[in-house]
Amino acid sequence: MAKHTDRYQNDNLINLAKNKYEEKNRGTIPSEIITLTSEGKIYPHSSPLASGKIEMRYMTAYDEDILTNSSYVKEGIVLDKLLESLIITDINLDDIAQVDKDGLILNARILSYGAEYPVVVTDPKSGKKLDQTIDLSKIKTKTIDIQSDEKGEFEYTISKHTIKFKFPTNSQSQTVSTISEYLEQTIVEVNTSRDINDIKHFIRYEFLAKDSKEFQKYIIDNTPMVLLEYEFVGEDGGAFTAGFQVGTNFFWI
Repeated sequence: MAKHTDRYQNDNLINLAKNKYEEKNRGTIPSEIITLTSEGKIYPHSSPLASGKIEMRYMTAYDEDILTNSSYVKEGIVLDKLLESLIITDINLDDIAQVDKDGLILNARILSYGAEYPVVVTDPKSGKKLDQTIDLSKIKTKTIDIQSDEKGEFEYTISKHTIKFKFPTNSQSQTVSTISEYLEQTIVEVNTSRDINDIKHFIRYEFLAKDSKEFQKYIIDNTPMVLLEYEFVGEDGGAFTAGFQVGTNFFWI
């Protein structure tokens, strides 16, 4: 009779063999180098994300199971799970800033099904619904103009307070529900102190609403992003610009 430890070791060997087989075969799937929306300027210099590039492979039919996984859909993590599967670069998805996710999802859609994306938009003049096709490869991005330090942090001064902030990661953004929580996730230093209690005290008792509003606007104005809007042709031949959403149905054609 086999010992329990023998079975445990055999199970480990089987799993190791499966992982090696999976890794070998995934390496045969075509991939592309994708430029991050932030160009890597918001990450610490020590992070592989600071290169501004990520390698992403093409989807296979097997990956489509992720999009139909009911538990992923219920938890709202379908696109995260898809990106985790497609990204080849050795990074943790939770370390990627939220501002870079839309760009990765956009590129995943182009690699998977091509750049053409059918949508229904409303003509602002006639009010009618129009069937249109977006060329996703022509979607524009807003780049970042402010300069970060070696930690991927940015400095901001207001009302004699010096603040250092960063763009929240994917995991941090999922836990934010209030303005104060957003500020706690964004601000990493106040007046040379990096103690979280000092930061919370500053937000609660010293950071005046008008200054907070100005700070948030500064971040928004300098946030790199994919501009999820497109110029369409109306019924009268004139052009109009409208936005579109990125969700799980973004991958169905």
